[in-house]
Amino acid sequence: MGGLKLIRRSNSQKSQHRWKIKVFVMMLLGSFFGTLLIMETQYSRIRMLALLSTPKIQNPKIAFLFIARNRLPLDIVWDAFFQGDEENKFSILVHSRPGFLFSKVTTRSVYFLDRQVNDSIQVDWGEASMIQAERILLQHALMDPLNERFVFLSDSCIPLYNFSYTYDYIMSTPNSFVDSFADTKEGRYNPKMDPIIPVQSWRKGSQWAVLNRKHADKIVKDDRLFPMFQLHCKKKPLPEFWRDQYVPPDTSKIHNCIPDEHYVQTLLAHEGLEGEITRRTLTHTAWLILSSKERERKGWHPVTYKLADATPMLIQSIKDIDNIYYETEYRREWCTSKEKPAPCFLFARKFTRPAALRLLNMSALGLHHEVISNDWTPQ
Repeated sequence: MGGLKLIRRSNSQKSQHRWKIKVFVMMLLGSFFGTLLIMETQYSRIRMLALLSTPKIQNPKIAFLFIARNRLPLDIVWDAFFQGDEENKFSILVHSRPGFLFSKVTTRSVYFLDRQVNDSIQVDWGEASMIQAERILLQHALMDPLNERFVFLSDSCIPLYNFSYTYDYIMSTPNSFVDSFADTKEGRYNPKMDPIIPVQSWRKGSQWAVLNRKHADKIVKDDRLFPMFQLHCKKKPLPEFWRDQYVPPDTSKIHNCIPDEHYVQTLLAHEGLEGEITRRTLTHTAWLILSSKERERKGWHPVTYKLADATPMLIQSIKDIDNIYYETEYRREWCTSKEKPAPCFLFARKFTRPAALRLLNMSALGLHHEVISNDWTPQ
């Protein structure tokens, strides 16, 4: 009887011992999984805070700066061009006549809606107001710290390549692209500009430049050379009906200086920055070939491409240009990108709206788009 009690007591103790072990294991597992849960919660919280605190990497942008009379007749072509960007690598600003607004009434492209600057001025060809318009555009574009390149474009410019190629070409070098050469033949320099603008700094070239941020900032902050252009760089007055009559060579001392063909080039040369520029433009312009007598009467004028001119062959002939010769400097500029031979031009002018739309619809520009009708004309 006593032995039976001892067996029962032993079994009871064993049972209690097993129960305690089970409780201990359950508590241990609970503690383990609880710790895992807390760690997972803390990890998720830390990860979320890290994602929120880590700044999103933003791409450097190209600012496309359009100089227009009022509307942009080729907005649909540029709309197809900008659709090629999926990473927010560009910004747009337009200098148009004072009071003109880019709305759904005046443009079919969402990219140009409300992109006009609010302090535009009246621009007269051949006057310093043109370079003042450029300075206004740069001033606005520099407000965006992500804008690292600044491209001047006219309202008759078209892109020759898609956005990706254009972006890579421009951003492949830290240099600005500025058409700049010594002006030794035309006598546009006014000696009254000396000594602020010495003749050694006088340069000429296309106004359609691509600037880096440093050079854009130099232009906006310039308060020495720009007033000289305003004061001394003016176009010669022409008689009434001057296009219909012969105008003999002008022997007066009035200098026919076109500021937009000299200002940026001369400023960068004067500041000793020519080593930081690629001395050519990226915008193709064809010039009318006139006799000397016609040139004296009509002046130099770029070719305007109309509907009948707009062919894939024309675009290909521009794309095939791989060098530019500068007669006044006996210099041939071979065009490169990333140290390899490359086309000289990314843009071209002057194209009428029908010509540009025809090229777009023929896919001659390599842009993705729907077929566009020429029937709609903005106000």
